[in-house]
Amino acid sequence: MRLIYKYYDLPILLLVIVISFNQWIIIRSDKYLYDELESIPFKKTALVLGAAKNGRYGGINPYFKYRMEAAAELYLAGKVENILVSGDNHSVTYDEPTDMANYLVELGVPREKIILDYAGFRTIDSVIRAKKVFHCQQLIIVSQKFHNQRAVYAARHLGIDAVGYNARDVQSKNNFTHYREIVSKFVMVLDLHLLKTKPKFL
Repeated sequence: MRLIYKYYDLPILLLVIVISFNQWIIIRSDKYLYDELESIPFKKTALVLGAAKNGRYGGINPYFKYRMEAAAELYLAGKVENILVSGDNHSVTYDEPTDMANYLVELGVPREKIILDYAGFRTIDSVIRAKKVFHCQQLIIVSQKFHNQRAVYAARHLGIDAVGYNARDVQSKNNFTHYREIVSKFVMVLDLHLLKTKPKFL
């Protein structure tokens, strides 16, 4: 019976660890996140984290749309000098960075002020490459708040002077993205502190 109890305790212990890691990231990143454009300090570069342009059921993906709008707001308000768009380009038919750049141009950002990172396959890849490949020491990271918590935590852990500008979030009854984020934060802690994960391309 004692052995059975131990097996039942393992999932509970894992759940406690996952929740604890999530809360740790949220608490540590909170003071570096901004909702108001006027309040955010100037940083040289905005790092916009990738998302697919097309929505799952047709039309434009609102996560993509709101991130691009937030990044354009930063540039047009003089909060950044340039914008680094980092996303997945694993095939010739899937190119997040180019879609991001094109949309930003439509919103009024000059093309020459946009830098494209085609190897931002994961958030940790985007953050590490911003520092190691594109030599960014200061960043305003642009994504939804739940995502910025993780990205800003990683950036500051890596020695980047980073804050987050929270794009408008997307609400729905069955929002898989928000549930997945719980696991993503847990994995981020493992990547940074235990596994010392490197980007796919560096």
